Amino acid sequence: MKNKVKIISKIKKFNKKIKISGDKSISIRCVLLASQAIGKSRIYNLLESSDVMAALKAINKLGIKYRKFKDFYEIYGFGIQGFLTKKKIKIDACNSGTLARLILGLLVNSKNEITVVGDKSLSRRDFNRVVTPLSKFGAIVKANKGCLPVKVLGSEFLRPINYYEKLGSAQCKSSVMLAALKTPGLTKIKAKKSRNHTEILFKQLNIPIKIEEKKNFDFIQVRGLSNFSGFNYRIPGDISSCSFFLVLTLLSKESKLIIEKVNINKTRMGIVKILNKMNAKIIFKNKRFYKGELISDIYVESCKNLKGINCPSKFNSSAIDEFLIIFIVAAKAKGVSYFYNLGELNKKESPRLDIAVDFLNNIGVKVVRSKNNLKIFGNPNLELNGKYEIKNFRKDHRVCMMSCIAALVLGGEWIINDADSTLTSFPQFFKLIKFLGAKIY
Repeated sequence: MKNKVKIISKIKKFNKKIKISGDKSISIRCVLLASQAIGKSRIYNLLESSDVMAALKAINKLGIKYRKFKDFYEIYGFGIQGFLTKKKIKIDACNSGTLARLILGLLVNSKNEITVVGDKSLSRRDFNRVVTPLSKFGAIVKANKGCLPVKVLGSEFLRPINYYEKLGSAQCKSSVMLAALKTPGLTKIKAKKSRNHTEILFKQLNIPIKIEEKKNFDFIQVRGLSNFSGFNYRIPGDISSCSFFLVLTLLSKESKLIIEKVNINKTRMGIVKILNKMNAKIIFKNKRFYKGELISDIYVESCKNLKGINCPSKFNSSAIDEFLIIFIVAAKAKGVSYFYNLGELNKKESPRLDIAVDFLNNIGVKVVRSKNNLKIFGNPNLELNGKYEIKNFRKDHRVCMMSCIAALVLGGEWIINDADSTLTSFPQFFKLIKFLGAKIY
């Protein structure tokens, strides 16, 4: 695809129905767990993004074969001791923090030293948050000044741990859970609320797990060294990818959209709760459970009277990947919006909080920042007619997509660089917005 796109006109009204690509978080988890199963696993609607393809390449380097068929991927596992490691293996996680952190958990029993690397963006991110707990299992895990590359040499004498996850990071929690899978005995985790896809998959695969849900924390126990069989799984649509189309519809005139078969897991619903508090009317239709995950069609329509929000911090974890696009809604809403304790945004693929403030300032939106808190002064009449160029955002896929949505709903003439960054999580992005009538050059 072209690595630079030009948008010179707002999108016109639309009334459409679309399907969103498979959930990235679940896709990566399914690939990794299929690599630990005994026998064949078939994964349908696997997200074919660069992050997920990196996960397939990673397990292949560890001796796990896979094949692509027309409608599914088939992965051939040999059980929880089934990785075949050679000396000096290097795993490239590319841009995926989920892959890099989770696969480290699966390497705590590796017989040879394995190095996990990533691209420039990923190599700036904090890995001590997983190195510290994984080392307590008995593996030798060393990071480069807290960052990638991380080297792992497993142990034959792993021991279960008690782990307190304070950040609300599903990646950290899941990395420890996967290490627990390789470890004899009972690993106990107290985890701040975060995405629970790993827990749901463990339950579906009959991996011994016990979960006690409290108001702010979950208490999780995993008993290790239990093999499980290969499985079939159809990945639902990704709510994070869906979010760009929710906002595109809300901020476009006289438009309506149905997005089919989206994962509406309660730990991912922050964006819907926030937008509905801002006066949106996002409706779930045809709700049903699929292997522990709640799936629904989502209906959304234009909203002329969006209002500012005093956004509770309790939504931060469940909307952490969607705040960039939420800020665009706040910019068009009536009144002032308040957001708190968003420091975790700067630990993502790029310093997203810093970038968001610069972005909003550049398009004339008043923003007051106090440490990790934001106050955004909305303007329902915000219209742009200048020229804007988006670059130097570390090829962060969500910054790129947020910029495209802003261009399509606010007007102006835009050049957006590094358009190929969307391949990280959402290869369908440009195809779908063109289907809705957007003119992209």
